[in-house]
Amino acid sequence: MADHGIRGKTVLIAGGAKNLGGLLARDLAAQGAKAVVIHYNSPQTKKAADETVAAVSAAGAKAIALQADLRTAGAVEKMFKDAVAAVGRPDIAINTVGKVLKKPLAETTEAEFDEMSAVNAKAAFFFLKEAGRHVNDHGKICTLVTSLLGAFTPFYASYAGMKAPVEHFTRAASKELGARGISVTAIGPGPMDTPFFYPAEGADAVAYHKTAAALSQFTKTGLTDIADIVPFIRFLVSEGWWMTGQTVLVNGGYTTK
Repeated sequence: MADHGIRGKTVLIAGGAKNLGGLLARDLAAQGAKAVVIHYNSPQTKKAADETVAAVSAAGAKAIALQADLRTAGAVEKMFKDAVAAVGRPDIAINTVGKVLKKPLAETTEAEFDEMSAVNAKAAFFFLKEAGRHVNDHGKICTLVTSLLGAFTPFYASYAGMKAPVEHFTRAASKELGARGISVTAIGPGPMDTPFFYPAEGADAVAYHKTAAALSQFTKTGLTDIADIVPFIRFLVSEGWWMTGQTVLVNGGYTTK
């Protein structure tokens, strides 16, 4: 029977330098992961990536940081090849990469549409492709989406709209990789208390989001705390392997399907 624990496993996290990805890297190292590959997007994030590498190493896991702009298939392929060359084939691959744009359809430019498509949909597609090629049998793959997939709302067409295809990518990959014992899931947090959230929202919207979830009053800010998302991802990439092909919204009662 396959081992579905974290201990002794090799992990690759796209967007693993800071915020949710950085906390997840630290958590999985603390759970006994053997090696953690921490991807980061731009040179501006290198300091955060180095700090996460140091924290993961202090927890006893081998850690490396890899910089890549994942908007092209070639960059995603190279990241996986470099990771395999450095630490071996991953057992767990997690994609936390994403970009938010809150803007009316009528004001969204073609360049903005293309950027949102590249970051949120294209990168996820090719991440799943390369994960399927490189992850060990009985491995786990998880992609971050958004709880806006369960919302009936304006202004997020290019963001939620470009996360929506990941649901089908996840279903398709789970069917194609199931014969190898690989589970594939997507997780959609509610609006998270991170630096990515606030620039996209006005003061009125921030105030609304802080009270919109059923359990808002029980968090520090009213928003989703990244510390409350980590255990769900940890579960999905370990003992929760029997759930596959699913998109799970984890948001304290913010939206539902």
